[in-house]
Amino acid sequence: MEAIMKRRSLYFTGPEAVETREEDLGSVPGDQVLVQTLYSAISAGTEMLLYRNQIPDNFPVDTSLEVFEGAFRYPMKYGYSTVGKIVETGKSVDNALQDEFVFAFHPHESHFTVRPDELVLLPPDLAPEDALFLPNMETAVNLVMDGQPVIGEKVVVMGQGIVGLLTTALLSHYPGVVIYTVDSYQLRRNASLQLGADRIFSTETESLEELSTALDSETNSAGADLLFEVSSVPEALAQGINFTGFDGRIILGSWYGAKPAEMNFGGEFHRNRITIKSSQVSTIDSRFGARWTKSRRLQVALDRIGEMSLQSCITHRFPVEDAGEAYQLIDQHPEKTIQVILTY
Repeated sequence: MEAIMKRRSLYFTGPEAVETREEDLGSVPGDQVLVQTLYSAISAGTEMLLYRNQIPDNFPVDTSLEVFEGAFRYPMKYGYSTVGKIVETGKSVDNALQDEFVFAFHPHESHFTVRPDELVLLPPDLAPEDALFLPNMETAVNLVMDGQPVIGEKVVVMGQGIVGLLTTALLSHYPGVVIYTVDSYQLRRNASLQLGADRIFSTETESLEELSTALDSETNSAGADLLFEVSSVPEALAQGINFTGFDGRIILGSWYGAKPAEMNFGGEFHRNRITIKSSQVSTIDSRFGARWTKSRRLQVALDRIGEMSLQSCITHRFPVEDAGEAYQLIDQHPEKTIQVILTY
């Protein structure tokens, strides 16, 4: 009698509670492959909202990805950045895929079956750990597409978590663009400089005043031309309005979940004709619809990862069995982390 294969799956079981469960894994369907996970990356954005129970009730997970169904509710599997190796192919799948390294938008678990068209084959010269940055790099590409920076502009990126850092890295390739970044934590500000920021600022009042002065004095045009809010801190949006110049653009990439964002639209926002645009990676702006597909955008993100050295952004590695410690670290000591990953 053939032994039943097991897998380890991570479940969010309640507020600030996760556990690893052993589950039976059936045979591989004919049109699918079996992937053995090597690494998965923890999202400090959406996953931590789920961990902290800060997602609105009955909010759908992500209708653009087949692996996710229904709404966020406990207990549930979640996660969307997994890298592994194909260890078995179904009967109707080309066995040339055997042993290929792949990326998947998939929850944290040690093994899973999936159709090949739901995987991204990794280039042979790309380290598997680097591929973990693909979802956030795609988000950063989408942010920059929505912002449409112009040569010579002053750009502020509020928040230097991994999405903010990757956005900064992409912006650094635009000629003449001056990049000002803001973050609470020294570790992330240092990484920001390494990835292309021109000037860095903390969230302390004195530092933010220095940012405002710099934006008003370093060129003839006061304020930022373009500002990205990716801090996940609701108060940052109101601050960002004060940093944005006349007719400036704000790209809101943060998802605050159930956290309210208090705004005053009666002052600088109203008089300065500021535009606020939401940016979300599940869709592409209609301006690009005739030429761009998600697969094209994903390939651009994959190419950009191949050009950068990002493993230094991985600050911690935890075995999946110790995932509780990983989430607790991100929750209680974010100043020590950039990208935390699970190993299998």
